[in-house]
Amino acid sequence: MTIAPIDLLSEWILRQAGDKGAWFMSQLHSMSKGASEQELHIFMGLIPRMLGKQDLVLTPADCQQAEQVCTGWRPQGWSMDGGARVAALVAYQGTRPFAETFKDLRRTADAGEMIALYRGLSLYPEPESLAFEVGEGLRSNMRAVFEAIAHNNPYPRDRFDEHRWNHMVLKALFVGSRLSPIMGIDERANPELARILLDYAHERWAAGRAVSPELWRCVGPFIDSLGALDDMQRVLAGTEVERRAAVLALSASSSAQARSLLDTSPEAARLVGEGRVDWNNLLQGEAA
Repeated sequence: MTIAPIDLLSEWILRQAGDKGAWFMSQLHSMSKGASEQELHIFMGLIPRMLGKQDLVLTPADCQQAEQVCTGWRPQGWSMDGGARVAALVAYQGTRPFAETFKDLRRTADAGEMIALYRGLSLYPEPESLAFEVGEGLRSNMRAVFEAIAHNNPYPRDRFDEHRWNHMVLKALFVGSRLSPIMGIDERANPELARILLDYAHERWAAGRAVSPELWRCVGPFIDSLGALDDMQRVLAGTEVERRAAVLALSASSSAQARSLLDTSPEAARLVGEGRVDWNNLLQGEAA
């Protein structure tokens, strides 16, 4: 039997909803049976008051089911009200195109509501129609809203063209956001992104500013074609974290010159070779 996203969301919320569970399920039923958009807005507004804002308590089995239902769906860190808002939109059967309904909700949403709306992107009907609204979220000056799209969300990996993908990664670095939670960060690496990031690194250096060690993750596979070995040498001469980042990047190249540079940092190369240092734990313990 196929499980739908709405089934999982309902199950998780009911486990914690107590005596408000009946209200929640009644409202969801109304959403699926032609409720008006006014009723949808009222439901969305009542959710925090009725269900609270505590975190959803999820088991490993819950997270495994989420992955099976939608590849890349990671509900860890979702809240009760956020999950319920996503459930409301998944269930809603309106008369207008979904993108128009989503647009109206986004325009009136506060930061917390927008985060919930964007986290559910891959679960909604007609996800391909949301390109404009997703662009608005990426342009947000609120980092948490940007990260609701960029982090632990399969939508960019699955839906973005190369241009939008590349600029999302660049903005992540620009606003001090991490790259490791971006799904597909390695699979969608491309020469143009590597060139953009190398130019960005040069600009930062010229201004006397630091460069995130994570940047080199997207440059590593293209070191040779970009002629970036001198840049790698500079990174190797930096802090311990920068040195490890350079070793990880150089390890993505098979050229003799890259291998020669690796030999200059044997300890970092050993840690990388043993799997004790990788891109996901590179900045562990550092402030984001």
